Amino acid sequence: MSDTIHDRIQQIVNTFAGGKNTLFASKLGVSEGNIRSYIKGTMPKADLLAKIVNSYDINPMWLLTGKGGILNSDDEQTTLIPVASPEGGIPLVPIDAWAGLLHGEISVALSECERFFVPSFKDADFLISVRGDSMSPRYQSGDLVACKFLNLSDLFFQWGKVYVLDTNQGAIIKKVRPGSTNDTITLISENPEYEPFELPRSSIYNIAIVQGVIRVE
Repeated sequence: MSDTIHDRIQQIVNTFAGGKNTLFASKLGVSEGNIRSYIKGTMPKADLLAKIVNSYDINPMWLLTGKGGILNSDDEQTTLIPVASPEGGIPLVPIDAWAGLLHGEISVALSECERFFVPSFKDADFLISVRGDSMSPRYQSGDLVACKFLNLSDLFFQWGKVYVLDTNQGAIIKKVRPGSTNDTITLISENPEYEPFELPRSSIYNIAIVQGVIRVE
């Protein structure tokens, strides 16, 4: 939770305007100097607060007190809000870019991905669409999963959690269990029609943990 209303205004600027006071000010119809002063400690007037709430569908209780969700939404987890700035939000990585994403081959292209703000997954590094039925019924084909990059050099697996792994077999999403040796892990599908299989740890180029799912109806 942001500590003050000034911190929360800064959070809104970062989320919806890519951290640019000028873009935020333009949408509200005020000067950039006004926004800077509100962030630094000047208390905004009620009419400015009303503009923020109405322009971005912000939860007024959150804006004033920090309590509740940032948006007026009954179900924050499934709320996808497009973010225009290439510097804000979470990038949605196209399915055909799965493999290159994790080991850095398309890092430049991330700036060209569609970006979204998802209140429940503010710390996610990227969104990616599930394909196929190997993780059904937990994840359906077309679901979006929010993922957080992990450092391979000091990786500690949380057994039973779901990860996106970039491997010599391509990028895959699976539940991870211990392997038969310390040098392997076992990858498990939710769909019982798919058999578990072992993967050498040395075959993992990079890895991200799945933080949650967004089911788009």
